[in-house]
Amino acid sequence: MRFPKLAFVFMFVGCLVVYLTYVKHYYDDSKPPVSDQLPQHRMDTHEQPTSAQVVSENFQYGIMFDAGSTGTRIHIFKFQIEPNEAPKLAHETFRAIKPGLSAYADDPEKSKEGLLELLNVAKDTVPETLWSSSPLMLRATAGLRLLPGEKATILLDKVREVFSESLFLYRPDSVSIMDGTDEGMSAWITINFLLGVLHGTETPTVGMLDLGGGSTQITFALQDEKTIQTLPIDYVTSFQMFNISHALYSYSYLGLGLMSARLAVLGGIEGQPLAGPQELVSPCLAPDYSGPWEHAEVLYTVKGQKAGEPIYETCLTKVEKMIYKRVRKIEGVKDMDFYAFSYHYDRAVDLGLIDESTGGSVRVSDYIEGAKKVCNNMAAGGIKESPFLCLDLTYISVLLQELDFPPDKELKLARQINNAETSWALGATFHCIESLRKHGTC
Repeated sequence: MRFPKLAFVFMFVGCLVVYLTYVKHYYDDSKPPVSDQLPQHRMDTHEQPTSAQVVSENFQYGIMFDAGSTGTRIHIFKFQIEPNEAPKLAHETFRAIKPGLSAYADDPEKSKEGLLELLNVAKDTVPETLWSSSPLMLRATAGLRLLPGEKATILLDKVREVFSESLFLYRPDSVSIMDGTDEGMSAWITINFLLGVLHGTETPTVGMLDLGGGSTQITFALQDEKTIQTLPIDYVTSFQMFNISHALYSYSYLGLGLMSARLAVLGGIEGQPLAGPQELVSPCLAPDYSGPWEHAEVLYTVKGQKAGEPIYETCLTKVEKMIYKRVRKIEGVKDMDFYAFSYHYDRAVDLGLIDESTGGSVRVSDYIEGAKKVCNNMAAGGIKESPFLCLDLTYISVLLQELDFPPDKELKLARQINNAETSWALGATFHCIESLRKHGTC
């Protein structure tokens, strides 16, 4: 009886094998190729973020209008934001138009055209998906600070009207006249941010000198608590960035920008045109010079004094008298590195002291000797193409010495650091974005 049972078992197993083989063969014949099983267009938002998500997660845009005394400029900054790292400036877009916003003080409606032109640059630069999260700001500097209050207010209200329709992240307090101290602080942030010394490194920060058209600023970090205690409260400003507290000496001298100082040395008064012909006579110009000069929408005729007096010495006396007791000397600036900008840079280029595109370093004595050389050449009938160069260089050399910079003090001059413009606008925008991230407001 055992043999039939074994035969039955073998027959069962054999049938099972034949069945499984048949099933496998049928399945393989009916299954589509591997390539046909994969979808031809795959989109997995969990594994591969869209480009808009990448932009919004890794980049932050900020838009700053710089309403200066001679023109309005737009800076569109693109910051790369990475976790646990200091933000980096990825790109800057810059455009400028003339004249300055203050030129429309008597007809604010005309300012809209230029503002809309610059806003279109922002819309072409910032991805549309990020407009609502990109802060839009305007800061007016010395040009509007010198206007009567009511005219400045009406102009800024016109800006707010235009900005409120832009679709960017905007608040009414994002449009304002920038306090001179804030301008200096923002420029200081710009330089030290670009140098990479704001992030807790052991490298010391640098000081900043800016010479604009209507005002001049000096800003540097204060290290000594005793010095901080002895300074007037309006000379010291404090803020926190990257969880580090900074105490700055920052002061803006309104009326001591190069164009305002030039007017004062020539004998004019800011905001008060002369009665009758707008004619100014000055020893700082060549004796035979006569020509037009426009400042703050007033057209002057400027002339040199008759020959006989030594130009440099006479001009130096005029400048020293104009600036007397208007600038405060500050201890400690001799031992700190300083960067100088704007007209400090431009006049060094005019003298041939630095390359216009790359900048360089100069000593205070270079401005002094340059002023002497230019003024003496002018007395001999030279430099007709730059009638104000003698005056400007004399003023800059006196201003720096009044700020307690000795003749042998070296200053670094730059328009760019690490391929980025050294404008206060970067510092102000970056400070706003940092405040937005931490406090939800600029």
